[in-house]
Amino acid sequence: MRNGTRIHAVMVEVQSKIASRTYLSGSRLPSVRQQAQTMQVSVSTVVEAYERLMAEGVVTSVKGSGFYVNGPVPPLALTQLGPKIDREVDPLWISRQSLETNQNVLKPGCGWLPSSWLYETGVRRSLRQLARADIIELCEYATPLGHPALRQLLSRKLTNTGIEVPPEQIMLTDSGTQAIDLICRFFLEPNDTVLVDDPCYFNFHALLKAHRVKVIGIPYTSNGPDINAFEFALKEYSPRLYITNSGIHNPTGAVLSPVTAHKLLKLIDDTNLIIIEDDIFVDFENTPAPRLASLDGLSRVIQIGSFSKTVSASIRCGYILARKDWIEHLVDLKIATSFSSGRLTAEVILMTLTDSGYRRHMEKVRLQLADQMIKTVAKLKDIGIEPWLVPKAGMFLWCRLPEGIDATTIARACLQDGVILAPGNAFSQSLNASRFLRFNVAQSTDDRIFDILKKVLSEKNKSFST
Repeated sequence: MRNGTRIHAVMVEVQSKIASRTYLSGSRLPSVRQQAQTMQVSVSTVVEAYERLMAEGVVTSVKGSGFYVNGPVPPLALTQLGPKIDREVDPLWISRQSLETNQNVLKPGCGWLPSSWLYETGVRRSLRQLARADIIELCEYATPLGHPALRQLLSRKLTNTGIEVPPEQIMLTDSGTQAIDLICRFFLEPNDTVLVDDPCYFNFHALLKAHRVKVIGIPYTSNGPDINAFEFALKEYSPRLYITNSGIHNPTGAVLSPVTAHKLLKLIDDTNLIIIEDDIFVDFENTPAPRLASLDGLSRVIQIGSFSKTVSASIRCGYILARKDWIEHLVDLKIATSFSSGRLTAEVILMTLTDSGYRRHMEKVRLQLADQMIKTVAKLKDIGIEPWLVPKAGMFLWCRLPEGIDATTIARACLQDGVILAPGNAFSQSLNASRFLRFNVAQSTDDRIFDILKKVLSEKNKSFST
């Protein structure tokens, strides 16, 4: 490596740590000798890099003390946090592609049902009724906890999964994501440790970056998190939170077993760990899986959910179930950060869920998903892509590519043909899922997806064999 390249590498290292807020304004940079040793370059190279950064106004020097970051704290850039990964497996990039592209793009990698599968009839009926509602429902702020009648309905519905919770321990939010964000704001400080499943829903990674915490991935098995790895992480890192799905796991489609659930709760008995149980896919289940919130009695487990996957992604409404004392503080935090949740949206959700057609609609959706699961598994096997397991319910298939084929490479090639895929490493904290793709079977009904995949895999197989 030429000296000019080495100097540039040192400058980039310092600038990236400033951008990620590892180095804050006024903080001291590593000494020239320490930086030289860390980056395996000469002291003179580091001195020249620091001098150039001074010339650009990025750092300043104090005689006899060292070099310091100059200027205000930069805006938070989430893409600068954590290890550098290809943009095609960046969780934020995948979400933006799925949200921004036009309707002609095929999206087997996205995480929601096609709009034609959602309960449009019920939503339209609710909106028509609300157009004639009292002005308070249309114009006023919601109460601090959120719409009372919707919370009462949730309290009754949650008994289906064994959770007994009064309405005053339920707080409505603007989404499931906001629910997790509020909980993270409540419990976490920068540099705390959070456990996630490996793999897990990729937006957990993006959200936790914003909270500037240390994230540890726990390998996920067909029965839930690896208990031995979980126990080791508890002892080694003293984590503050663990975020997981207990019902239908995203992205694997696995279900938490009763044995694993009990072992997990036993392990955290004498710790300060709090579990966030994301139950957003509850209405897709045929048979309810064990819920940590039910087994724990909402003592150390907080459950969150929303309706964007079954009712409408345009009508944003989520909820948090927690201990009463935590709910009190979370209400204050919600008021401080968003003032109030949506009264109108909560009323739409309430009317839709209590519509007699919603239950029949979800029965139809579950049948459609089961049928499409079988068809998608068969089509993927025909082109050499094997499911990690075949889920009992839900929309996701976690699939392994043939030996030697990289999912990011496949995703990049398919994108050129108008197909958005979700590569495995977007879900993996350890980045060890390079051969995996997550497929949404509800978004995989178009045969062009498999034709394009077959073509791309054939091309990559030829390259691999040569």
